Amino acid sequence: MTERRFQSFEEFWPYYVAEHSQARTRAMHAIGTTAALACAAACISSRKWKLLPLALIPGYGAAWLSHALIEKNKPATFDYPLWSFLADYKMVGLMLAGKMDEEVVRIMREARHRELGE
Repeated sequence: MTERRFQSFEEFWPYYVAEHSQARTRAMHAIGTTAALACAAACISSRKWKLLPLALIPGYGAAWLSHALIEKNKPATFDYPLWSFLADYKMVGLMLAGKMDEEVVRIMREARHRELGE
């Protein structure tokens, strides 16, 4: 079976949401993203530029761990690194706005309708 290739972020987003359907996975991503931003800010404010790439570790570590232990799927980062990075921030933004749960419901409902041919 050939893996689907997305042509735009708009096509990718529903796939990303479906791969992050469980609230615990999304929470782990939010924790990792927040920790990564804090680490990046600390490196920048202290002008320790060589340490800046290390800020990626808590973000990707928490995300990949959640996929392995909670979702039991492969992180989208491996196939779509840029879109996955952007989607992480979109997801965290929607979480902070209190809208991510309803986005998951909307995406899953649309997927069911497509499967049923509606």
